[in-house]
This record gives sequence, C-alpha cells and structure tokens, in this order.
Amino acid sequence: MSTEHADPGHGHSPAAWTAVVIMLVAIAVGTVAFFLDVPWLVWASAGLLVIGIIVGWALARAGYGVDGAKTAPKVH
Repeated sequence: MSTEHADPGHGHSPAAWTAVVIMLVAIAVGTVAFFLDVPWLVWASAGLLVIGIIVGWALARAGYGVDGAKTAPKVH
C-alpha cells in the first residue's frame, strides 16, 4: 500500500464553482416561482439549470476544471 495520497480534486475548480452557483440560483428562483405560481419562471429556471450544466462542462473543456491547464495547483 502506498503512503502517497492522491487527491481526486472533489471539484474544487472555477468550472465546478461557476456551474454550482448558476444551478443554485436556478433552483432558488424556481422554488420561489413555484411557490408564487409563476409557471413561465419555473420553466425559465429549469432552462437556467441546464445552462449551468453546459457552462460547467464548457469551462472544464476550456481548461478551468480540476487539474486544468488554466488553473493553479492548490498548495497544502
């Protein structure tokens, strides 16, 4: 068994943070819109949720994901 610990990253990257913030805003807006019975805003927030997923994927492909070319390694 190796004593070296390999950190899988756990999504600590600009791509992951951006995607999660967009999706959290979408869920919060969608929840309030559902409570206030505004169907078009519920569907718009569902679309924003999908946009958050796409933005996270695009940023990861652009090098802003875990161990990406455009991210600085975290020093412990």
